[in-house]
Amino acid sequence: MRCTPSRSFTNRLRYQQVTYKTHYRHRVLKFWVLAATFFITFFNVHASAVPEAGGQFYRYDEPSRDGLGKIYMGREIARVMGHRGANWLERPEREQKERTDLLFELLALRPGDTVADIGAGTGYFALPIATAIGPSGRVLAVDIQPEMLAIVEERARALQIDNVVLVLATETDPMLPDNDVDLVLMVDAYHEFSSPREVMARVADALSEDGRVVLVEYREEDRAVPIKPLHKMSIDQAKREMAAVGLVLDQVHDNLPWQHVMVFRRQVEAQ
Repeated sequence: MRCTPSRSFTNRLRYQQVTYKTHYRHRVLKFWVLAATFFITFFNVHASAVPEAGGQFYRYDEPSRDGLGKIYMGREIARVMGHRGANWLERPEREQKERTDLLFELLALRPGDTVADIGAGTGYFALPIATAIGPSGRVLAVDIQPEMLAIVEERARALQIDNVVLVLATETDPMLPDNDVDLVLMVDAYHEFSSPREVMARVADALSEDGRVVLVEYREEDRAVPIKPLHKMSIDQAKREMAAVGLVLDQVHDNLPWQHVMVFRRQVEAQ
């Protein structure tokens, strides 16, 4: 006698088969999602553990709100202000609040000087410096953002200033000529350099025989200065970082309202 399954039994069997296949597919999908998550996490951790060029100078930690999580000599490097913040560099109250006119006097510019403005931004300093040093001098307007250099170029053309040379740098090299720069100026920029050791080593090589590095940074020691902490620097911190590339502190001017003006020179080797 041949037994024929009832319709209800057949339907129930088909339902169980479909349910099993669906459950199996979900388990397979879950497995691959978990596997993919594991490998992504593994390779991200592995990548972060591999030191970049110059990695022996840095350590890494969880980034703070305004920082990169990259630590140099105990200082977390600050995030770069992008070209979209260019208007802040040209704010009308800047001269009055920061006394940039006094800073120009402290630079002691000479006709014919070669001046590198690293982190030139909109040319706030580079363009008036170019006028001050005259046609026999030149300003190297250095920035890693081509958008900023485009602003400098446009403004220089409008002002008919032709002794400004645009220099597109990298994060590790300011692209300066060796032994040729009389003054390297960095205004509120150095604390954002993602590879400060490498950049400053090249800066030291670029200085002429009596060349100077003028480092202008908001005073970390003064809580009244209304700037985010990672965008400030103390004199002691600056001295340590410059000493690492053979630069020694020569002068400090603290007559600006908010900023240190620190002058560094090459360390003179004992005869």
